[in-house]
Amino acid sequence: MSPVAQTPKRKPRREEEPPYARYAFLNPYNLTLLLAVAITSAATGHYWMAIIGAALELMWMLFAPDSKLLRATVFDEMWKRKQKFVLEDARNAKLAELAPEERERFASLAVQRQRIEQLANDNPSLTTELMENELAKLEALLDDFLGLALLSSRCEKHLQSFDFAALQRSWSLYEHQVQSFPTSDPRRAVAEKNLDVLKKRRQRWEELQATHQTSRGQMDLMEQTFRLLGDDIVTANPGELGVRLDELRIGVDAIREAQDDESTDAYAFQELEEQDARQQQEQRTRH
Repeated sequence: MSPVAQTPKRKPRREEEPPYARYAFLNPYNLTLLLAVAITSAATGHYWMAIIGAALELMWMLFAPDSKLLRATVFDEMWKRKQKFVLEDARNAKLAELAPEERERFASLAVQRQRIEQLANDNPSLTTELMENELAKLEALLDDFLGLALLSSRCEKHLQSFDFAALQRSWSLYEHQVQSFPTSDPRRAVAEKNLDVLKKRRQRWEELQATHQTSRGQMDLMEQTFRLLGDDIVTANPGELGVRLDELRIGVDAIREAQDDESTDAYAFQELEEQDARQQQEQRTRH
């Protein structure tokens, strides 16, 4: 299977809704007022204060989560801070799995992203709305780059563990058995299954090799495109900014789609290997 589909279908990214109701209730100001009313009511014996406090809290919870003003000035900012921390933690976890040189490449790309943002802010010909949309794509591309680096690294490690010499020896052995034993001999049936597994292993290696090379090429393309975007902004030629970024995202999605298909094939292949191992064990037990 090709590592990059010809016409990839971009999977929609589901946007998570900020928990406005939780933000309205579990904020220090609201909790402090609730606690103060409860303590005062209990201490003075004026339980009507608790009733009024509960009624006000009910009104607050009915209207505050849907307030456009509160969302824009308070809740959305809380959500952005949380998402920033989540993103940083996820990135740090992924970076920890990479080699130092790959971490340096990601850091360099992040610097390029900051440079593009600074150049865009200094260019009066670019509208704020346009740059907000495009800069959001740049941020997402940083995560795409990190994902490609992880994918490429895992492919490379697996490829390095692949023993072609051992595979060739096994192929020669089982091919000889298929040619030597009659059709009714159970050893021939097992040998044929081994040949089938070895063929799939070779195909899997070729797929991993293609995925590894395509991922590396896409990473290089992203780095070069980031530099080109900076050049375009400096020369007041940002017209193709969004197009270039969209093309990068499509390329990344194509690799992901191909990898998802290969992962499914790999799971089926693993089951086949386990089944073959059980059959060989049964053959040795009978003989």
